[in-house]
Amino acid sequence: MITIVTNHGDIVIELFEETAPVSCANFRRYVEDGFFTDTIFHRVIPNFMIQGGGMTADLQRKPTHEAIKNEADNGEKNLRGTLAMARTAAVDSATSQFFINLRHNEFLDHGGRDFGYAVFAKVTDGMDVVDAIAAQDTGTRAGHQDVPLETITINEVRIDD
Repeated sequence: MITIVTNHGDIVIELFEETAPVSCANFRRYVEDGFFTDTIFHRVIPNFMIQGGGMTADLQRKPTHEAIKNEADNGEKNLRGTLAMARTAAVDSATSQFFINLRHNEFLDHGGRDFGYAVFAKVTDGMDVVDAIAAQDTGTRAGHQDVPLETITINEVRIDD
């Protein structure tokens, strides 16, 4: 289990290490490096997802490790409470950013509109915290849309297993 400690409460997740080994190893590497400390949830879209894990409170991108292979074809689905790797339009471009699905987003699954977004974990405790974050008012800041008006900080991410 891994705990994402935020200024709104804790989110406990379970990694899908058997079906998403590359994404899970990548996520663990960032956790072990302490990378996620003082990053934010910088994109919040109600009834869709909350995204974080790569930007500081002043919306600066943190330097990351190399991009990883997209495992969206692993059979996992973008269901409510699952975590998936965020990426650009390039299929194999995910680094540190992830999102938590607020509902089943089938169009993000492999075979949807494109290759898909790799699901690598699920929330086992703290969906109330995820929903509280999703309820925050948002706006545009530093050229980014859907940014929470109140900073949602990831204080730390720790491995509990």
